[in-house]
Amino acid sequence: MSGLKLGLGQGYWGSGPPQGMVEAAKTAEELGYDSVWTAEAYGSDCFTPLSWLGAHTSRLKLGTGIVQLSARTPTATAMAAMTLDHLSGGRMVLGIGASGPQVVEGWYGQPYPKPLARTREYVDILRATFAREVVTYEGEFYRLPYDGTLGPRSSGLGKPLKSTLHPRRTDIPILLAAEGPKNVALAGEIADGWIPMLYGPEHTQYYDDALAEGFARREGGRPDDFQISCLTSVVVDDDLEKAADQVRPFLALYVGGMGAKGANFHYAAVARMGFEAECAVIQEHYLAGRKAEAIAAVPTSMVEKISLIGPKEKIRDDLEAWKESPVTTLLVGNNDPEVMRMMAEYVL
Repeated sequence: MSGLKLGLGQGYWGSGPPQGMVEAAKTAEELGYDSVWTAEAYGSDCFTPLSWLGAHTSRLKLGTGIVQLSARTPTATAMAAMTLDHLSGGRMVLGIGASGPQVVEGWYGQPYPKPLARTREYVDILRATFAREVVTYEGEFYRLPYDGTLGPRSSGLGKPLKSTLHPRRTDIPILLAAEGPKNVALAGEIADGWIPMLYGPEHTQYYDDALAEGFARREGGRPDDFQISCLTSVVVDDDLEKAADQVRPFLALYVGGMGAKGANFHYAAVARMGFEAECAVIQEHYLAGRKAEAIAAVPTSMVEKISLIGPKEKIRDDLEAWKESPVTTLLVGNNDPEVMRMMAEYVL
């Protein structure tokens, strides 16, 4: 028996609600999965689908993977998390992330600089709100009550407040999404867990070192229950190349287009696995508008590093690296009931 848990990664929607998302969550619960997770970028939000899934399940933990920091003030995020924690009977897991400058400034209209300092302040305010303290804060990015220091003039009438809602739990878990070393270290220092992206179980030393740096700054060191929840694509096909073809567009988008040249954290994460030259080609094609060429430039070996693809027997064997990795919950990015059952058989 492996200590690895399984979660169902629902992600964010495309052009509309994915078919069968409720049925997939119910199947996951029946199979013994630990959690179900939703995401947001600049389309569907995190909390609404998650509450819908929570209403149709009774045991699955409900994770946001991730809530965008810039989409809501810290107190608004805390309100949503506490509300959903009550409605679900204490199943909420709050994953948050700073995203990147293209989304933060382009969609949310918020400044991006100093994301680590902003994240630290955000988490401070979340924890104070969960504890039902009177929330006052004098930070570089957040001022409660607002006093006009950070921008437009204040009315001067702001009042220190505490939540009227009594939280079901004052210790709702907070996980940080992070890829760069300083952000990963921050997760180890201030959060209850870490959400990696584009993570390869055979390339953990870089992240182990960053987490260790964060744990060294934390009172009491690494918590015994520190969570690492990682999403991965799972594609079953006897033809390995056809399986890889289903993941290549995702990798091309994130490596090539989810960030400007020189400011793409996803690019850097994959390049660190030994794909510097390949990432450069993918990005060059994608930013020039040659998306088909960018997709074709994604090698199968790159897909294999971060995904579980190919025949069932190969996936079963490749899972051993995940079981031996620091990951505590593997989030399966596939709603197919047969794939979910296969993963339950191999892991649970």
